[in-house]
Amino acid sequence: MENKLDFSAKVVIVTGGGKGVGRGISERFLESGATVIICGRSEPESLPSANGRDAVFFTLDVRDAEAIQQLVDTVATQYGRIDVLVNNAGGAPAADAATVSPRFSESIIRLNLLAPLNFSQSCNKVMQTQDSGGVIINIASVSAVRPSPGTAAYGAAKAGLISLSSSLAVEWAPKVRTNTIIAGMIRTEQAHLHYGDDAGIAAINNTIPLGRMAVPEDIGDACLFLASDLASYISGSTLTLHGGGEKPAFLDAANVS
Repeated sequence: MENKLDFSAKVVIVTGGGKGVGRGISERFLESGATVIICGRSEPESLPSANGRDAVFFTLDVRDAEAIQQLVDTVATQYGRIDVLVNNAGGAPAADAATVSPRFSESIIRLNLLAPLNFSQSCNKVMQTQDSGGVIINIASVSAVRPSPGTAAYGAAKAGLISLSSSLAVEWAPKVRTNTIIAGMIRTEQAHLHYGDDAGIAAINNTIPLGRMAVPEDIGDACLFLASDLASYISGSTLTLHGGGEKPAFLDAANVS
């Protein structure tokens, strides 16, 4: 069983892998022996590391399709293969859907939907030539499957990412498996910007059936599983990590004794 989680001969790309959720994913793959390539617009203050090995950083704006292809070509040449792509980079600031500019909405969709498509296309070309094929994991959000007020374009893009992943699973089989992780609330180093102080975070934890928000390593564990031979028959699927979900609002509003 442990051998199925051994990535010592594998090359893994994690977009946005230097901080937050991406860092947790990167460190899990490093712990399992993988060569981990991370990319982002700016290099993190410290690289993800485990077992005395660091991730390798490339400067990249994932919204630039030509730059994506150049990075993929470089990785394939230098390391000889690409086994796993985790499309993690994404996000969106809050914005009022009634007044937000078209340019802003387009940029959010470009980052959260088109960038994963372009990265997947480039990596698929490499994976299709490998006897072992490859795995693509897309990190989505519960915003894709419930209302996302304040981040409407983001939620729509993540919903599109789920659909995209299932379509690619059909088109690129049997060599390449593609799956999506639907992530709920996650406590990262910037959690206070979204959820407030410790009291606010504790209050939110109390709304989650399992009693806490996820941490980046939880998402990393799920990625390890989906990328491993343990998941060799899983493709075109979504794995939801939200600690049991959100209690329906009507339960607090109802006054039935």
